[in-house]
Amino acid sequence: MSDIPDPVAAIDLLGNARVLCIGDLMLDRFVMGDVERISPEAPIPVFRVGKEIKMLGGAGNVARNLSALGTITEFIATVGDDTAAKEVKELFRDEPATTPHLLVNKDQPTSIKTRFVAENQQMMRVDREIVLPLSQEKQKKILDLANKALKRCGVLVLSDYGKGVLTPSGVENLIITAAKAERPVIVDPKGDNFTCYRGASLITPNLRELAAATHMPVSSDEEIATAACAIIASCGVDAVLVTRSADGMTLVRSSAKNTPEHFAGEAREVFDVSGAGDTAVATLAAAIAVGVDLSDAARLANVAAGISVGKAGTAVVHGSELLGALRHQDLLSGEAKIVSLAEALERVSLWHSKDLKIGFTNGCFDLLHPGHISLLDQAKAACDRLIVGINSDSSTTRLKGRDRPVQPESARETVLASLAAVDLVVVFSEDTPIRMIEAIRPDVLIKGADYHLDEVVGGDVVQSYGGRILLAEIEPGYSTTSTIERIAK
Repeated sequence: MSDIPDPVAAIDLLGNARVLCIGDLMLDRFVMGDVERISPEAPIPVFRVGKEIKMLGGAGNVARNLSALGTITEFIATVGDDTAAKEVKELFRDEPATTPHLLVNKDQPTSIKTRFVAENQQMMRVDREIVLPLSQEKQKKILDLANKALKRCGVLVLSDYGKGVLTPSGVENLIITAAKAERPVIVDPKGDNFTCYRGASLITPNLRELAAATHMPVSSDEEIATAACAIIASCGVDAVLVTRSADGMTLVRSSAKNTPEHFAGEAREVFDVSGAGDTAVATLAAAIAVGVDLSDAARLANVAAGISVGKAGTAVVHGSELLGALRHQDLLSGEAKIVSLAEALERVSLWHSKDLKIGFTNGCFDLLHPGHISLLDQAKAACDRLIVGINSDSSTTRLKGRDRPVQPESARETVLASLAAVDLVVVFSEDTPIRMIEAIRPDVLIKGADYHLDEVVGGDVVQSYGGRILLAEIEPGYSTTSTIERIAK
C-alpha cells in the first residue's frame, strides 16, 4: 500500500529521494543550423552550422532528470581518457544534486552522439564510440562503489544502453547486492535477452525492445500485456512497465496476478521522443524511493514522459512542470471517476489486488454543503479508495418528494467527482444502495453519526465478512432540506 496516496503530494517529496544510477554515459551534442539549399556537388542538403549544445546523454540523461526533480543522485559510469570526458565532468558541475563517480577507462573512449538539427528536425546523427565489455577490474570497482552508495540510496537504477558498462555478470552482481541491501532495482533494458536482469523489481522496455525480447506481437493492449507477462515468467522480474511513446504505458505486475494497467498517452503534441524513456525511469525511481505505490509512480512517469516528448531534444522535466500537468489533468479527470457499477467492480478488483482498502458511502448529495465535505473527508481518511453511491433522480424524488432533486444526477455526480476525496461515483436507481454494497463488498461503510449502527443499510452485509462501519461526525448547522426551505422563503 502506498504511503503517499496522492501523486500530487508526492512531488513535493521527490527532493527527499536518494537514487543510485549506474549505466552507459554519453556526451550528447546538438549542432543547430539551417538548410537553405541543395549542394551543387551532390543531391544532399547544405547544413550551415549555427550553435552547438552539449548535454549529458545515455544514463547521464537519467541523472539530469533526477536532478531536475530535486532528487539526490549518486551516479556511477565510465569515461575515456579524452577531451569528451573533461566536457562531461564540466556538465556534472551544473547538476549539484548529483554526485558522479566516473571511472577512467583508457581502453574505451567516451561515447559521443552528435545530432544535426535544422528547423527543429534532426537531419543526421553521428556516433563516435567503441563498444567493449567492461574489464573484471572495473566491474569490481563499480560493485564496490555501488555497495557503499546503496547504504545511502533507496533505489538502484540500471540504465543499459548496451555499450559495455553493464555486463551480464556485472548486472547479476549488482542486483544481488541491491537485494541484500533490500533496495528495489529498476532496469531500463537493452538487447533481445532480458534474462540477465533476473531478480530486478521492474524493467521498462519500449515496444520495440519488448517485441525483440519475446518474439511476440505487440500491436494491441492485449498483445502488449501478454508479452509483458511472458517476460515476468521467463526472466524472473517482479513487474514490467512498457513505454509506448505517444500511446502511454502499460504496467503488468506479478503480484497483481498479471492484471494489466494501461496509462493513456499524456502528450498533447509529440515533438521529439528522444530521452522520454530516461525521463520516465527517473520519475519512477524518485517516486518509489519516497514510498509511492508502483501504480501511482507509473502514473507520474507517464505524465512526465508526456511532457518530455513535447520538448525538443533530450529535455528534462522539472517537478514544477509535473505538478502543473497533474493539476491540469485533475481538472479534466472528474468525468473519468463517473462509472457504471460494472466498471466500478473492475476497479475494485484491481484495488483489492494491490491490498488497498475500499470505502463506500452514499446519499442524494442534492446541494453539496460543508457537512457533506466533512463526511467525505472523514470517509476518505478511513480508506485508500472511496466510492460514493448517489441516488438517481427518480430515486431521490421517491425519497425526498416531487420537488427534489434540485440538481439533476448529471450535475450532482460531476460535482462529487471533482472532489479529491472521491475516487469513483456510481448512480443507483433503487431506494437503497444494498445491491451496490453487496457487489462492491467495501472494507469500510461510512454513514453520518445521525444513524444508529442497526439503521445503516448494508451494515450487516459488511460486518458479515469482517468489514466495519464508520459513523462520521456530523458538522452541525448544515442540511440540504433546510437550505432549500430558506431559499424558498
